[in-house]
Amino acid sequence: MPLPTPVTPMLATDDPPPEGERWAYEWKWDGMRAVVAVTPERVVAQSRNGRDVTASFPELQALPGLVTEPVLLDGELVTLDPLGRPDFGRLQARMGLARPRPAVLESHPVEFYVFDLLHQGSQRLLAAPYEERRQRLSDLALDTPPAVRVPAHFRGSEISGRELLGIADEQGLEGIVAKRLASPYTPGRRTRDWIKTPLRHTQEVIIGGWTPGEGRRTGTLGALLLGVYDDRGRLLYAGHVGTGFTDRALDEMRDRLAPFTRASSPFAVPVPGPYARNARWVEPVLVGEVQHRQWTSDGRLRHPSWRGLRPDRDPGEVIRLRRRPG
Repeated sequence: MPLPTPVTPMLATDDPPPEGERWAYEWKWDGMRAVVAVTPERVVAQSRNGRDVTASFPELQALPGLVTEPVLLDGELVTLDPLGRPDFGRLQARMGLARPRPAVLESHPVEFYVFDLLHQGSQRLLAAPYEERRQRLSDLALDTPPAVRVPAHFRGSEISGRELLGIADEQGLEGIVAKRLASPYTPGRRTRDWIKTPLRHTQEVIIGGWTPGEGRRTGTLGALLLGVYDDRGRLLYAGHVGTGFTDRALDEMRDRLAPFTRASSPFAVPVPGPYARNARWVEPVLVGEVQHRQWTSDGRLRHPSWRGLRPDRDPGEVIRLRRRPG
């Protein structure tokens, strides 16, 4: 059987949750997006930026034994903490590995949380409404923990988005995603048919340089200099981050950046003097993610903390996320 043709994932817009019977809600999982093509003989997984990550996540080999016809699935690759909550930090141990060793597979197992069905048999389902796709997904009976899960979704006619957001907060989850019941699947587009409401502000960033450490960090990396693109394609300086790293991560990051050294700043605006004077500039090719409180009026991240590299993201798609108040 031929594999279904993969698509670029549909993306959600940040906003407070919409309410009403036209919507359904899902939990927002703190993991790595993947579109996975499956037949009874084979599985192929692609990240959000189109990289083949099949070999990185051998847990997905459970899928061919669960289907009798070709399917194309959209979902999130997740690693859980000891309390059973998605933990992006633990997933970092798996994201950069082309072929993880058995010890890593045992210590950092990955689960595939499936939330959409885009192809079934000979039928392409992108134009079908979310409500139909979700019902078809349930009928497939793929939910076989721990390797594959089909998490519950909740109708707006039965519970409000605000209530679910409160439950997500109590359970230590990342937030919720609201999906319009009648909406089609639009590959590669950020749309208001899907609305995500995170409980923590996260921002993808591009590394444009670093500063050497001082004191306890002498001899290693002190802070990363971060940037985001504006709507004119300029890389703007967005601040620095020096927290959220282990000592080992600092050394690994310094080694990771070494091949990308350049003589001048990649930023389109001046970097403040104290950081520019000691900066080691790098080509803006590596994407990471930080957690932060808010943006300052001059376009800087307030109190960012490093979460890890995002090899599943392309630098060109890293823009400042703007949230409406609510």
